[in-house]
Amino acid sequence: MRAPLLLLGLVGVLWFYATLPSIWLAAPVRDVTAQILSDDRFKSGTLSKLVAQIAVRPSLMVEPSDFVRGEALILLRTSEEMIGRKSPEDADRKVEAATDKVKYSLSVNPTDAFLWLMLYSTAISRDGLDFRNIKYLDQSYVIAPFEGWIVLRRNRVGLALFQSLSEATQQNVLTEFGAMINSGFIDDAAMNLEGVGWAERDRLLTTLERANEIPREAFARRLARDGVKAIVPGVEIDQRSWR
Repeated sequence: MRAPLLLLGLVGVLWFYATLPSIWLAAPVRDVTAQILSDDRFKSGTLSKLVAQIAVRPSLMVEPSDFVRGEALILLRTSEEMIGRKSPEDADRKVEAATDKVKYSLSVNPTDAFLWLMLYSTAISRDGLDFRNIKYLDQSYVIAPFEGWIVLRRNRVGLALFQSLSEATQQNVLTEFGAMINSGFIDDAAMNLEGVGWAERDRLLTTLERANEIPREAFARRLARDGVKAIVPGVEIDQRSWR
């Protein structure tokens, strides 16, 4: 009876030492992940210090899926910051390591729409516009076509290569644009329409037929202030009053 108890105790001790580092690192990783998702800026050295702490964790450390996701996003952010500041070889190695970590995180949680978007962004930063990588963006839309907090990054990306997307993904991009306005992201939607989405302006404006009246009028006023001549469905704006 004593031997099984000793074995159980040993397992308990090993489990404790395996989980302790993840508990210790969980809070800073979680906080930094939230800042990355909000596109916040970091003080110099903040991310590098955390990356160093993560790198020396025990090999047997238990890694919850949110920790794996956080590490992937942190490595992505640091690799992005190194582009242009390090040699191309060093930057490529960092991007490759970050990409591998993103793929590993997706193997743990394949329904993470944001990471699929980040995988696409990383792929084009490394390989250029390779149409084989569009599948990552497609997957992001398949998993979460109306994910509000992803919209601000993803819609701009989708519009930039709109003609290369499948018909289903094009429709998701258009619907996402209308959802941006309905959610009050007027300035971001205006920049998308006036910038990367200008070639598709007629189709984008058509999506506003189902938008609520107040944000639709706000969007029309914003376009008028910018001097953009565009017909927003159901809204009449005197262009002269905004010059």
